[in-house]
Amino acid sequence: MDRTLTLLGIESSCDDTAAAVVRLGSSGPEILSSQVLGQTALHAAFGGVVPEIAARAHAERLDGVVEDALTVAGVTLDEIDGIAVTAGPGLIGGVLSGVMLARGLAAARDLPLVPVNHLVGHALTPRLTDGIAFPYLMLLVSGGHCQFLLVQAVDRFVRLGGTIDDAPGEAFDKTAKLLGLPQPGGPSVESEAVLGDPKRFPFPRPLLDRDGCDMSFSGLKTALLRARDALVAEKGGITVQDRRDLCAGFQAAVGEVLAKKTSRAIDMVGDRPTALAVAGGVAANKTIRAALEAVSARAGVPFLAPPLRLCTDNAAMIAWAGIERLRAGLSHTTDFVARPRWPLDDRASALLGSGKKGAKA
Repeated sequence: MDRTLTLLGIESSCDDTAAAVVRLGSSGPEILSSQVLGQTALHAAFGGVVPEIAARAHAERLDGVVEDALTVAGVTLDEIDGIAVTAGPGLIGGVLSGVMLARGLAAARDLPLVPVNHLVGHALTPRLTDGIAFPYLMLLVSGGHCQFLLVQAVDRFVRLGGTIDDAPGEAFDKTAKLLGLPQPGGPSVESEAVLGDPKRFPFPRPLLDRDGCDMSFSGLKTALLRARDALVAEKGGITVQDRRDLCAGFQAAVGEVLAKKTSRAIDMVGDRPTALAVAGGVAANKTIRAALEAVSARAGVPFLAPPLRLCTDNAAMIAWAGIERLRAGLSHTTDFVARPRWPLDDRASALLGSGKKGAKA
């Protein structure tokens, strides 16, 4: 499919309500608009995302965000060639909100509707921003996911390893909550860590003594809790500098684990991948990004990280994934279900176990 394609993307898998218009023409891809409405203020009092509140907010905001995306892009639905929507994984209420809107728009305009795995959106973002060729190594590191993927094609992913418990972003959020910092936890912990001593607290580096690329961050969070409680018991509380040092030590531990596991993942691939790409919200952390870039340089592999606005959840990546699928001639249909769980590599054994709804990751 060589003709120009313009797709509307819709994303509502967690707590960002997003819509975007992306066009692929002869000069390459272009993001015509990318609108994101966050929900931080709605969940601030609860120390994390409340699924019911998130779903209600998506239902109330999606129409307006889609309209804004079309207006900013300067196009109408008559000029759209298809709609791509996140169909999972994610908080099912939010996913359903996006899917139902996309189905209605597609039916009303007789447009192709492309269901997109949210993780595929992140995994294909380096092709949107940098046009890199397959195969490349992707570290997907976000609030809910952490996986090493060999991206071989638009619809072919090999998981090399991942977290067996908390994702790094989740661990950052929990750390912020333990230290009384605002959510989202990643930026809060990072800003405190800049002024802290990363060597003061000897936090563990989980699973570095094991082969392979699997990771664990739950115990690291527990170690921080114990260090905090020890300070409280000793001094009756923690000082501002204590908090900064705790954040710096935690961030350093996460960064070292990710860096060393990334080095192993590069070795596992064998033939050098076209690039090491990193995506997801945690990729916005400057310290961690620098550590990964250093690993890539030592291995002689090009390093790619999308712009920060495309690291976190957005609909431009969903629209682009839809374009990639249409170009590849992959099927698109309205006959699909919203999925709370949707592993990219369904041939790999589940990292986090399975249940009635399928493998978690």
